[in-house]
Amino acid sequence: MRLRYDEPVTAVTFDDPNLVSCAGLVPVMRLARAAGLHDAVADRVSLPTGKGVNPAGKIATIVAGMLAGADSIDDLDIARHGGMRSLFSSVYAPSTLGSFLRTFTHGHVRQLQAAARDTLIGLARRAPILAGADTLTFVDIDSMLRRIYGKQKQGTGFGHAKVGGYNVMLRGYNPLIATLSTPLTAPVIAATRLRSGNAGSGRGAASMIAETITTARACGATGEIVVRADSAFYAKTVITACRRRRVRFSVTTRIDAKIRTACDSIADDQWIDIAYPQAVWDEDAGRWISDAQIAETTYTAFAGTRHAVTARLIVRRIRRDDPTQVPGQSELVAAYRYHAVLTDSPFTLVQAEAQHRQHAIIEQVNADLIAGPLAHLPSGRFSANDAWLTCAAIAHNLTRTAGHLAAGAHANARTASIRTRIINVAARLAHRARTVHLHLPEHWPWQAAFENLFTAVRATPA
Repeated sequence: MRLRYDEPVTAVTFDDPNLVSCAGLVPVMRLARAAGLHDAVADRVSLPTGKGVNPAGKIATIVAGMLAGADSIDDLDIARHGGMRSLFSSVYAPSTLGSFLRTFTHGHVRQLQAAARDTLIGLARRAPILAGADTLTFVDIDSMLRRIYGKQKQGTGFGHAKVGGYNVMLRGYNPLIATLSTPLTAPVIAATRLRSGNAGSGRGAASMIAETITTARACGATGEIVVRADSAFYAKTVITACRRRRVRFSVTTRIDAKIRTACDSIADDQWIDIAYPQAVWDEDAGRWISDAQIAETTYTAFAGTRHAVTARLIVRRIRRDDPTQVPGQSELVAAYRYHAVLTDSPFTLVQAEAQHRQHAIIEQVNADLIAGPLAHLPSGRFSANDAWLTCAAIAHNLTRTAGHLAAGAHANARTASIRTRIINVAARLAHRARTVHLHLPEHWPWQAAFENLFTAVRATPA
């Protein structure tokens, strides 16, 4: 692509009051209203002083800004350009929204989280975001360290992170996120919690899992529910929370002496060869892995305590190659590296092992948040950042639902792709007989997806 020199651009003027740069906010915010976002916030959230007036309008403005790509409080001003006031009312300035967020306390954040759960339940009733939940639903939980550079921010601490394969200590926050998904759908965020950077990954996980299971059942998860987590959540409280609520668990274990003994006790004829559909990068070995062997045995975790659990121990082993081995010379004793999963999954060995590896899907949710509203945690107040995280979850779920209604590949597309193709579409406003007509770009590559979404939300009563 090159600039045209026969008709060069010689001037730029910002003077058109009938243009908007994110016309996709119209159907998405209509969807938010139909799902009950405004009513849920108005009913649930009650903030003191004049700064807490009309929390529904202010939360909706924050969410709309995030949908359009805002990752800081100043960026929320995108909701006030051009003809946006002809499309939306109760649009607030960034300074007002910043003061509003700073009035939040922990209790008010919990109120907002309850409103976010109500909104997700409303979205599940209006779009197939959890198709197949009547058969099988996965609950995934994970934490991530978000680096913060300001030393004056409340609640920051030094936590462990892996950068370039090395374990380092970084200052920041440690958000905890739980998602819901099915074998047919991409994950949506069911619960969030902001913690200090030095918080252990498993802190508060049991109570969050309990909340997420309740939300999953309210969203229509009447079938089997499987909670998946990595080794950071291998704890008595997590597994006990799953068993109390009669759901399945699939948790990676740490390879300690007892687990290694159980792995070594598996006979050679019990191992089954598997091949990965796509090669997996092994950070420990520093190479791509395309095949492995799996087997299972019975193991009692937390033996000798009242939390003792006897379940299946699914073991995956990978041949440990010796880089100093002479070519053509076989090893005297083969060495293996083990990965073990404690689970009470009712599925076959191959199915249960493959389903647990798919827990990595939550990393895509983390990446979507980091590429969007969670690029920064913008406030110096801890509770304000916690409220910002909750709004980010609402925006993610709205984007994911919009992708389902747009149909096609957008049902599983990244939120950044949905934002670019459907939400951030420029339009010119034409006022006709007390209505507004949006004129969008001709030959827009994703015109069908936009029209599918627009038609679907127009048919939904607001």
